Amino acid sequence: MSTTAPPAEFAGGGEQAWIEVIQKMDEVYNDLLQYEVALEEKNAALEESHQFIESVLASMSDILIVCDRNGGIEEVNPSLCHFAGKSMEELAHTPVFDLFADEVERARARDLFARYAREGVHDCEFFLRAGDGSTVPVSMNCTPRVSQTGKLMGVVVTGRPVGELRKAYHALRQAHDDLKRTQSQLLHAEKMVSLGRLVAGVAHELNNPISFVLGNVLSLQRYAGRLGSYIDAVHAGELASLPELRRELRIDRILADMPHLIDGMIEGAERTRDIVDALKRFSAVDRAAPEEVDVNEVVERAVRWVSQSAAGKFAVDIDLPPGLRCRGSSGQLQQVAMNLVQNACDATAGQADAQLLVTGQVADGKLELRFLDNGPGIPEANLAQLFEPFFTTKPVGQGTGLGLSISYGIAERHGGHLRAANRPEGGAEFTLTLPVESC
Repeated sequence: MSTTAPPAEFAGGGEQAWIEVIQKMDEVYNDLLQYEVALEEKNAALEESHQFIESVLASMSDILIVCDRNGGIEEVNPSLCHFAGKSMEELAHTPVFDLFADEVERARARDLFARYAREGVHDCEFFLRAGDGSTVPVSMNCTPRVSQTGKLMGVVVTGRPVGELRKAYHALRQAHDDLKRTQSQLLHAEKMVSLGRLVAGVAHELNNPISFVLGNVLSLQRYAGRLGSYIDAVHAGELASLPELRRELRIDRILADMPHLIDGMIEGAERTRDIVDALKRFSAVDRAAPEEVDVNEVVERAVRWVSQSAAGKFAVDIDLPPGLRCRGSSGQLQQVAMNLVQNACDATAGQADAQLLVTGQVADGKLELRFLDNGPGIPEANLAQLFEPFFTTKPVGQGTGLGLSISYGIAERHGGHLRAANRPEGGAEFTLTLPVESC
C-alpha cells in the first residue's frame, strides 16, 4: 500500500495553520466566557427583578388578577388568595368571573369587560364572594394588556374592598360630628360661665328700673283709692261737696301726675325688657343669620355688666366714635367684648387705680377696637400660648382656659383677627379687628 505525500505548500505551512486554528479556538473560548459572564449577570438581574416584583405583589393590599383574553386567571397576588380563601394553584386557569358573587354580577362583569376591555374600566363597584362565603363590595379597575404589536393579550384587574373604607369614613364622619357638637357645647358652656359671673351686676342693673316701676305702682295704688272715693261721691249725687272733696283728695294733682307715672312705668318696663333681651341674645346658641350689630351698644353693655359685678373698684373709659355698626352675630361679639373686659378686670384686681380704656376707629375698611389696661401685662413666655384652648394662668376653679380661644375663633369666623401685646408703658393691649365689608 503506497501513501501519497502532501503537497509542498501544505507541508511547509502546516505548523502555521495549526497556530491560527488554536488562536481562533482561544478567541471563541474567550467569547464564550464573556457571554457566560454576561448571561449570569443578566440572570442575576432578572432574578432580582423577579424578587422585587414578587415582593411588591406580596405587599399590595389591593387584589391583583392577570387574565388572558378569555378571562382565565394567569397570575394573582397574595391579597386575592387571602380574600378568596384559595391558593394560587387553585385559582390558576380558572375563570375570573367565578370570583363574582352571583350570576347577575357575573353577567354585568362580562358585559363591561367585553365592551371596555381596550379602553379599560375604572372605579366600578362589583360584589365578590369572599372566602368565608360573604359578599363584599369591591371597587375594581380593568386595564388592557397588549403585546408589542398592539394585540390584546388579556387584562389586568385590580380591586379594593370598600366595606372597610365605608366603615372608616362613617367613623371619621361620626368623630367630626361629635367634635362639632363638643365645640358647640364648649362655646355655650363658656358663655354660661361668663353669664354666671355677671349675675350680680345684671341683678343690680335690673333693680333700678324694677324699683322705679314698683314705686310708681304704689303711687298709682294710692291715687286709685282717692279717685275711687271721688267717683263714689259723684255717683251718690253729692254735687255740692264735690269741689271741696276734689281739693281735699287733690284730684287735679293726681290727674296731672298720672301721665308722668305711666310714662315712667313704661320706660322702666322697656328698660327691663331690653336688659332681658340682651341676656337672651348673649346666652342663646347663635345659629341665626348675620344681623346688624351696634358695636357701641355691645361694648357699653359689656363694660356695664362686668363693672357692676367687679369685686373692687374698676374704672373704664370708653372712647368710641358714634355709629359703629357691623353685620355679624350680636351674641358672639358680645361674648368677645365681655371676655376682654373681664380679663382686664381680673388682671387689674387688687390695684387701687385699676383702669381700662376702650378705643375704636374705622380705617382702611377695618373696624378696630383696642382694650388697654394698666395691669401687670402678659409674660412673654405666655404670649405664644395665649389663644390656645385650655391655657390659663388663673387658679383652678377661676378660669376654663377657653375664653380667649373662643374669642379668637369668633373673630376669625367674622373675617377678622384678635391679637394681644404688651404696652410699652405697662399693661396689656388686646386688639379686635373686623373687616367692615364682611361685618
